Amino acid sequence: MEALDIARWQFGITTVYHFILVPLTIGLSPLVAIMHTAWVRTGDERWHRLTKFFGKILLINFALGVATGIVQEFQFGMNWSEYSRFVGDIFGAPLAIEALAAFFLESTFLGLWIFGEGKLPKWLHSACIWLVAIGTNLSAYWILAANSWMQHPVGAVYNPETGRAELDGVRGFFEVMTNNTLVAAYSHTVTAAFLVGGTFVAGICGWWIVRSVRAGRAHEARRVWRAGAYVGLITMLVAGVGVGITGDFQGKIMYEQQPMKMSAAEGLVDGGESVPFSLLAIGDLSGDPENVRHLIEIPGVTSFLGTGSFAGEDSYLPGVNDLQEEYTERYADQFGTDVDYIPNLAVTYWSFRLMIGLAAFSAALAVAGLWLLRRGRVTDATWFSRLCLVALPMPFLASSFGWIFTEMGRQPWVVYPNPANPVDQVYMLTQDGVSTVVSAGTVLTSLVVFTLLYAALGVVWFLLIKRYVREGVEPLAEDRTDEPDDAAGPGALEPTLSFAY
Repeated sequence: MEALDIARWQFGITTVYHFILVPLTIGLSPLVAIMHTAWVRTGDERWHRLTKFFGKILLINFALGVATGIVQEFQFGMNWSEYSRFVGDIFGAPLAIEALAAFFLESTFLGLWIFGEGKLPKWLHSACIWLVAIGTNLSAYWILAANSWMQHPVGAVYNPETGRAELDGVRGFFEVMTNNTLVAAYSHTVTAAFLVGGTFVAGICGWWIVRSVRAGRAHEARRVWRAGAYVGLITMLVAGVGVGITGDFQGKIMYEQQPMKMSAAEGLVDGGESVPFSLLAIGDLSGDPENVRHLIEIPGVTSFLGTGSFAGEDSYLPGVNDLQEEYTERYADQFGTDVDYIPNLAVTYWSFRLMIGLAAFSAALAVAGLWLLRRGRVTDATWFSRLCLVALPMPFLASSFGWIFTEMGRQPWVVYPNPANPVDQVYMLTQDGVSTVVSAGTVLTSLVVFTLLYAALGVVWFLLIKRYVREGVEPLAEDRTDEPDDAAGPGALEPTLSFAY
């Protein structure tokens, strides 16, 4: 394998691992802040227990997220030095601001929140976790500003003397920060992160509801875990609607800016009107219409996602073969006629469907949870406990597949051309961004080391999360007696967990 292929594998592996942690931090920190605020305003001790319980998990996730995120920064200067040389004037600005402002904000106030209980006034202590949540979401904005510029470069000019893309002054910086691609990506990413956080909270609380009821502690299930479950369930409902709306908005922008990516998402080989959305495809999706067969199609849906029209001339979408011919002609002078501008169709097609399909588990959990826990009820239904556990990882995976689709779908570009400015625009092929002085052996060595290290960190993360989830919360004062509970289900289990906090 060449250095380019290995560098791409390394960046893909480290990015996907890091991004598993990111949505939980973004989505969980505001939920912990809500629980903390509820405790401060009501004085109800159950909210304090939930805050401490989910606060521990937030800290574990945050720490590993920071450790894995640092590697991302170094890769730009090492494996992708040509890319950094070409766009560093623009790409580096939002990353620097993220580190100097947003990250310091969240890390500083996270420390104050951890060690400030009982030392800071309650209102100030509560404000610290809200600043952590704000800082976390600001970090996402700055990082997505850099990534969105790669997807749709604005506010830049090409300097022929230096051979670099440079920021077009203050006006250019403002354009980068208000890029419509950024607005679409940020809103979709954050709502997806809230879906992750809501599913995580609802799934764990739902699992504990069943476990507590079956162990004869229905009062604890009703007082503590049901309250936490409702925070997660309501968050899931709001976030689910938000994901759908923002995803539709982002899809239409993508069809304007990156039509190849969106046509590849459907495996659309040749263009046409009223393009259906297929739930399944058979074949190798090679770009040859004879090699792929779409099954279970929903008429006009792909056209609607891209144009807002189900049928007619306005619903026309180009196919990947049409776009390949267009790009080959447009960039023949710069890159020749041998460049394949079609991304991996199998990856884009299936990652797009897995992104959507896996989120359905969160919807199922939301419907089941709101029905079973209505009007003060709790449940000992084993199937609900299993649904909670099955649903937990699904939005994580959906977010990861969404990220894979976003990054793989723009290949072979590392900086995608801006279609609104075909003259003197800033763009770069991925093959031109890799470092020229780093050997394939060096990159392979770092790939193996980081993959093994991340695997070990993944095991540590899972074991720590599992340990603190199984510990549960410290019982409330009224739950410390061994009085029988008439709400315990038949065949209730004996308590087997330690509630030491």
